[in-house]
Amino acid sequence: MTVLCLAERDGSGIAASSAAALGFARSLGAPVTAVLFGAGPEPSGLAARGVAAACRVRAPGLAGYAPAAWARSLWQLALARGAVAVVAAATDRGAEVLAHLGAITTLPVAANCVSASGHGPGTWRLVRQRWAGSVLEDAILEAPVALLTVAVDAIGEDEPLPGPEPDVGDFVPELTEPDLLVRASESAGQSSGASLATARVVVGGGRGVGGPEGFAALEELAALLGGVVGVSRVVTSAGWRPHRQQVGQTGTKIAPEVYLACGISGAIQHMAGCQGARHIIAINTDEGAPIIGRADYAVIADLHAVLPALIAAVRNAAS
Repeated sequence: MTVLCLAERDGSGIAASSAAALGFARSLGAPVTAVLFGAGPEPSGLAARGVAAACRVRAPGLAGYAPAAWARSLWQLALARGAVAVVAAATDRGAEVLAHLGAITTLPVAANCVSASGHGPGTWRLVRQRWAGSVLEDAILEAPVALLTVAVDAIGEDEPLPGPEPDVGDFVPELTEPDLLVRASESAGQSSGASLATARVVVGGGRGVGGPEGFAALEELAALLGGVVGVSRVVTSAGWRPHRQQVGQTGTKIAPEVYLACGISGAIQHMAGCQGARHIIAINTDEGAPIIGRADYAVIADLHAVLPALIAAVRNAAS
């Protein structure tokens, strides 16, 4: 008996969102098996997240991200290991893969869970977010295998645990051609680093950036900090940046260590997407902007004056 947890990678380690999901999986009361997809070095820190075993999924043609194939693989592994639950962070990939898994198995999927506990055989007591986290729902899930996505912005990471790293074994699923019809891979011009949902640092830009050309400084700062750029809805609506970079209720929910919001007013829809950030730093000329009241630190100034000085300071510190 085990709990499977989809462990998304972030460079050579586990993404912060998946680290939080692993802690959630451990709270379900059964040994946790981390499930890894994709090529790359073995991630470190699994033992610190309470992982009892780890499994690398390998199959011919399974390269890049293939949501249906990932779901099929998870289900075959769940049956082979006698899993009582399959857990994933409520990232774009985690939510999509578990939606496919629910379709394959006809099992219900409980999304955006904050807590869960056994309530009898095949029965789980859940608390989960609704309405972009403004409401918490207390619910009962009845299913032979619980399929759960985790609202990692609400729970954060547990304290690391001592222990040796688990051995990583291989699992070869039986996949068919339809399972592999939809696949995604990194394009030549796309960063292979952290995604918006998993980045530890996000540099956000809003209307105050001024236009598409103003994001060069944000890109430079994000690169120096090992982070990514995010934007508000007004930026994508204006066509300055692609929708995949949008942070908010209708974009991506983020949970970075630091969210540096530049020229963003902080509408409620945007704050619903960044409320999981451990620290929010706002740069804005309007001291009455809603985000100023939610920020841990605020700089009331023109971002076009602040960012060059900040970039120079980071470069000096790095050298």
